Amino acid sequence: MSTRTGAQVLADELALNGTELVYHVPGESFLLALDAVSTRHPDIRTIACRHENGAAQMAEAHGKLTGRPGVAFVTRSPGATNAVNGVHTAYQDSSPMILVVGQVRRSILEREAFMSYDFRTMFAPMTKWVGQIDAAERIPELVQRAWATATEGRPGPVVLVVPEDVLEETTAVLSGRPASRTSAGGPTASQIEEVRAHLEASEHPLVVVGGSGWTDRGRGAIQDFATKNGVPVVTTFRRRDIIDHRLDCYAGEIGIGSNPALLDHIRSSDFVLVVNDALNDVNTIGAGYMEGFTLFALPHPQQRVVHVLPYGEDLNRVFQVDLAIVSEAEEFAVALAGLPAVGKPGHAEWTARLRATQVAESTPGPCPGPIDLPGVMTWLRERLPEDAIVVNDVGAFATWSQRYFSHSRLHTQLGPISGSMGYSVPAAVSAKLTHPERTVVNFVGDGCFQMSGEEIATAAQYGANVVIIVFNNGLYGTIRIHEENRLEGRANGTDLGNPDFRALAQAHGLHGERVERTEDFAPAFERALAAGRPALIEMIVDPDAVHTRYSLSDLQARRAARAGQPEAGEAGAGAGSAGDDS
Repeated sequence: MSTRTGAQVLADELALNGTELVYHVPGESFLLALDAVSTRHPDIRTIACRHENGAAQMAEAHGKLTGRPGVAFVTRSPGATNAVNGVHTAYQDSSPMILVVGQVRRSILEREAFMSYDFRTMFAPMTKWVGQIDAAERIPELVQRAWATATEGRPGPVVLVVPEDVLEETTAVLSGRPASRTSAGGPTASQIEEVRAHLEASEHPLVVVGGSGWTDRGRGAIQDFATKNGVPVVTTFRRRDIIDHRLDCYAGEIGIGSNPALLDHIRSSDFVLVVNDALNDVNTIGAGYMEGFTLFALPHPQQRVVHVLPYGEDLNRVFQVDLAIVSEAEEFAVALAGLPAVGKPGHAEWTARLRATQVAESTPGPCPGPIDLPGVMTWLRERLPEDAIVVNDVGAFATWSQRYFSHSRLHTQLGPISGSMGYSVPAAVSAKLTHPERTVVNFVGDGCFQMSGEEIATAAQYGANVVIIVFNNGLYGTIRIHEENRLEGRANGTDLGNPDFRALAQAHGLHGERVERTEDFAPAFERALAAGRPALIEMIVDPDAVHTRYSLSDLQARRAARAGQPEAGEAGAGAGSAGDDS
């Protein structure tokens, strides 16, 4: 055994587990670790970000895309507090992630030292585990534990706190072994037979798939099962890429902004098979905005429900189901696909009804203003390669891509289930660094962009040639919708005074475009793709086009009707969008 510093041991353990990228904002408390990674393992790319939120969101996106923990280094508070948002995203989105936090020296802990904090307490509610490494010799042990914890069961974030002098300390400890994920295994034969019995007894069955960790094999198996048995499949919120949208069994997405017609069909179903996602509030929104836990009856749904998860914590947590199965999604899907087809003629007719609802939902409709947003989304789907990664931010603007952009391949959608504004720019940069061979397109609202837009400098510095499309309508759109519905249209801070986004992009070294009409979008996009550097397209969107299901004018007309007033006519042509989806 050779003697190594704690920093060298940490770097070696990261390499041992296949780390490819380390996102960070340089800080004095972990400089030795960063140096050790760079000198001992130059194949690990260290990416200096502009803000710790960006670094953490990049690590989360890496974990979401690859199924392997994304790694970020941040210094002690305020570096760690800046990273909280990304950790929370990883927690709610079930993304494997490891955040390494530099800490003050052990000798001054518990003395409220400069920039010190009890990070074990701070991060505990939003992580799977927070560990502090108080001796260099324990680094292999605790890194392996962090890796395993981040990936087993429901994936999620782990925080490792490392005092600065632990990185300086020398030790002769042995290296660990690469961490391996603990598998929940597959379903029992009797459980699969019970699922089949429920399917045979049903007239209106439904499969719901979601969550993280899907493989092409598991996805293919669930699609084979649904196609063979004529059963419709819906995906949970921001997990739309789990099912090929071209298949006749695909019926849409549940969650915020769902198709009301699809929700009506779900209510009339008699058997629901939920695979690999929790029955949380977002996945059980029955109508309106954030009316969670209303899609099914409480405490036990009227439908027969089978719920499958690779961990037990969310089984029967809110809804009492008929059969709860602890199983990996892939193993369950493969077992299900191996069953003989049930072959009930009514299932095919039921599936065709739901499919027709989805086709109608995704057929381009009218859009206020000079930019036809449904048409832009349809053109992009036809223009982009099947493996292009599309990254969405949050807000009412995102309903345009959510409704009209389709997916045919797995791992082609990134979006924050947590509803974190400012997610998409760092996530898009991470996606391009993780998969430089693939096209990455980022849809972001003007409000969201200004929460993390500094990371375009990171994109330029490291050659992450993403195409960022900014929907600029001068509003926090979702909140503006709430103001129309709940405050009689009184606006409080939702109007945005925006910069010239094209000029801002150009100042950072990006290719910049501005689009004000539909016919100008395609040429601008082609120039952006051909630029050989990151690019930003600023789309000037009519504020009236605040949502796919209604315009601001519609909301104002409804409000006027409720008050017994004449309709608002052109009112709303000067307002706009950004916020969280509704």
